[in-house]
Amino acid sequence: MDANHAFWNEQQQALQRCLAREDQQAEAVALTLRQHAMVHTGAVSRSGLWSFEDTIWDGLDDETVRRIPPNFEHSLAWVFWHMTRIEDVTMNMLVAGEAQVIREDRWLERMQSPITHTGNAMSVKAIQALSAAINIEALRDYRLAVGERTQEIIYSLQPGMLKQKVKTARLQQILDQGAVLEAAREIVDYWGKRSIAGLLLMPATRHNFVHLNEAARLKAKFK
Repeated sequence: MDANHAFWNEQQQALQRCLAREDQQAEAVALTLRQHAMVHTGAVSRSGLWSFEDTIWDGLDDETVRRIPPNFEHSLAWVFWHMTRIEDVTMNMLVAGEAQVIREDRWLERMQSPITHTGNAMSVKAIQALSAAINIEALRDYRLAVGERTQEIIYSLQPGMLKQKVKTARLQQILDQGAVLEAAREIVDYWGKRSIAGLLLMPATRHNFVHLNEAARLKAKFK
């Protein structure tokens, strides 16, 4: 494990400790903003922190991003779609109680995506279709927009919010809007058991980190 990954893991442990204490919300928010910044492109926070995402995109071309390597189920395109949609849904609908970023600024049209959901419970054939169709540049722009919105949401968290549970009505809206397939509703049930603090850990920070590790393994298959 290199120094950047080790530092991120250390900071994740520190964040877990802060989130468990009501009197450390300011520290928890600051740590979350840094952790989140490091799993997005540097343009999200312009903080100068190491960006795991930027290391993945470095040297990639569109053809590589669309391919599924032998013995793998996912492409890089799917990985970035999936973790961005998860973040968009959870941070906007569940934490902020607002509309998803994808419903603004013609994002679906611009990305030319054949799906709107998070990508859970997809067949390999469906993943191949998504990977072939999606506009990679627009996908990267959408991810940037989601990351910027998440930073705003985290920064604006009010005292006492971290311990709040997700509202049941917001969970149903996810299914009603088709943001998660019915076949994958267990993930919505999982979110329903989390507090806002829990969503900051998974998915806002750690879920991104897990899938960027997957992206690094996929990229290595093409070297």
